[in-house]
Amino acid sequence: MTHPFLDLAPLSAAHFAAIEDRVARLLDTEQDVVIMQGEALLPLEGAIRSTAGPGTLALNVITGPYGQTFGNWLRDCGAEVIDLSVPFHTAVTADQVREAFAAHPGIDFVSLVHAEAATGNTNPVAEIGEIARAHGAIFYVDAVASIGAEPVLPDAWGVDLCVIGAQKAMGGPAGVSAVSVSSRAWARMTANPGAPRHSYLSLLDWKDRWTDAGRTALPHAPAQLEMLALEACVERIESEGLSTVIQRHATAAAATRAGALALGGGLEPYVHKASEAAPVATTLRTPPGVVASELVASALSSNPGLPLAAGGGALAKEMIRVNHYGVDATAEAVRNSLAALGTALAGQGASVDLEAARSAVESTWRR
Repeated sequence: MTHPFLDLAPLSAAHFAAIEDRVARLLDTEQDVVIMQGEALLPLEGAIRSTAGPGTLALNVITGPYGQTFGNWLRDCGAEVIDLSVPFHTAVTADQVREAFAAHPGIDFVSLVHAEAATGNTNPVAEIGEIARAHGAIFYVDAVASIGAEPVLPDAWGVDLCVIGAQKAMGGPAGVSAVSVSSRAWARMTANPGAPRHSYLSLLDWKDRWTDAGRTALPHAPAQLEMLALEACVERIESEGLSTVIQRHATAAAATRAGALALGGGLEPYVHKASEAAPVATTLRTPPGVVASELVASALSSNPGLPLAAGGGALAKEMIRVNHYGVDATAEAVRNSLAALGTALAGQGASVDLEAARSAVESTWRR
């Protein structure tokens, strides 16, 4: 008995290369794009270990948990790390990055998360890229959450290593990811004696055996189902139009913020400024005495399919995430999520206005 997901012809090198090319067009980049056969943590770690090591002076911007992870990897590589931490309810500023370079002119590597879905903020990549390039620093950006929800332009912004994953705003699979690599980054890797070789983390292996070899023979068997799913989600974005997909996410974020403020009950945006809030997900702060994880559990009890989650770790006490990305970047998902949260708050004795929240969502979407 045949099965459409199991009885598949092998994925050819030409087909694999064609998918890479479509991802490159999505990023509007002339850089090499390598699709790696694993979740985005694979190229995120691989890119750091390939370009950083003893002698590296890294500026690591922390606006959420992933920035903390990058600092750990950098230190493990032997790099000296300067952490630039800002409160999770805000974004880093270009002036803060300039000040860091002024205090440490030897910085030659900058790591940054574009959109922190875990905390709901988004950072000014274009401005920071201009500063990094002016100082000759390699610029590494995690755009896993932002791709599809807001513009991601490695070439225009001077990003040397731009890592993306399809599982959030792109609405695709989690099992494959990609990284665009500038010529400057390749040169840095080639000169790095500690760069992984003969390793699943190795970007240089892909360069030698795939990119520089003309992309005619795959280094190993690809994750076929995930590659086909990645192709399908890029195809869907192309069909809808990337600008339309981005606008849908921006509208979902604006509607969630407006609806939460209209709802009342003590719920308020976690990221203070709307301009610093990520379009991929909206984080909300619960009122004093209300535990976020318990409120989310109550909201999901009647509708478990809603894109709601409590914050991770210590944030589980005070933060709720409305993950309006991918197929959930819709008025219905936002409206139903806020209605469920409002009902759960009312169940704890809070005064909420469900109709005002619904109206705010609808009016924002119409605009």
